[in-house]
Amino acid sequence: MTTYTKVAPPEGFSSPGLFATAFDKVIGLARSNSIWPLPFATSCCGIEFMATVASHYDLGRFGAERLSYSPRQADLLMVMGTIAKKMAPIVEQVYEQMAEPRWVIAVGACAASGGIFDTYSVLQGIDRIVPVDVYVPGCPPRPEQILDGFMKIQELVKNESLRKRYSPEYKAMLERFGMTTIKGS
Repeated sequence: MTTYTKVAPPEGFSSPGLFATAFDKVIGLARSNSIWPLPFATSCCGIEFMATVASHYDLGRFGAERLSYSPRQADLLMVMGTIAKKMAPIVEQVYEQMAEPRWVIAVGACAASGGIFDTYSVLQGIDRIVPVDVYVPGCPPRPEQILDGFMKIQELVKNESLRKRYSPEYKAMLERFGMTTIKGS
């Protein structure tokens, strides 16, 4: 027989029939469990990602059931595989078309550092063109590693302040990548 343990409620005030918490925590919880990833897969890491979203590993149980192939409807860019320098402007354009808040995962050695392809035509890490939030190591990484990276993004999303995107540090980071600041800020 399976026994279940009771989960402690999140920080806040609670009494019978009432629970109060910070607005940031509620928004973070909702965002972290409804992430819409945009897979940008080019190589063998893309095959591992297919295994990750398939029934055995099921990325959908983490709130990412709906993969988005439109940047305007996605909030997580998952770059998987080798990115040629000719593709770099496309990756950057896809990132800029995504609405704020947006996050990026570099899946595999090729996306993180160029991998074994230390050549003139391969971009030596996507962090040269877009800011990366989580790196998933491996060549190619196992589906469990991709799920771990996704859970790290969920934790980051859950704990991120609603004001972070308007901070001077965030604006400086965008300027470092040659990107425009958020409209209305």
